[in-house]
Amino acid sequence: MKNTYNVLFLCNRNSARSIMAESLLNRMGEGHFKAWSAGARPSGVVNPHALQLLREHDLPSQALHSKHWSEFETPQAPVFDFIITLCDKVSGEARPDWPGHGVSAHWSIEDPAEVFGDEAACREAVHHAFRLLTHRIGIFLSLPFSHFDHMALHEEVTRVGSERPG
Repeated sequence: MKNTYNVLFLCNRNSARSIMAESLLNRMGEGHFKAWSAGARPSGVVNPHALQLLREHDLPSQALHSKHWSEFETPQAPVFDFIITLCDKVSGEARPDWPGHGVSAHWSIEDPAEVFGDEAACREAVHHAFRLLTHRIGIFLSLPFSHFDHMALHEEVTRVGSERPG
């Protein structure tokens, strides 16, 4: 197994799903994974319900911010081993050609920011996305990365995106 894998989570606004995925993987990956997040059309703010949920689970949240994926097009940017889209809007969109030819996969998760209604409905949408991410990241971390070639790894990481908590 490689010492550290770099992972970029992408979604449209980079306000909830990708932000939570970044925080979760940085904690759950125990130093073997370093995660970042970005968006195609960043909102500029992190969803307050997502931030609150991260704090409730004692997950890193202080350095998180909504940003455009162009921030990772500089020569100083990390080389990504994995690029995972969480948003259907972004999955088919043309993206920068980041160096490294990382494994790309899509894990469709509904955008909690598109849920309108009372506070309870908005919080529940964030909690639902958080549960899916926690489950999928747990499965992702259990993959025997060194046993797969690039194509097989792509298939396995893509398969993780269809997993749902039992």
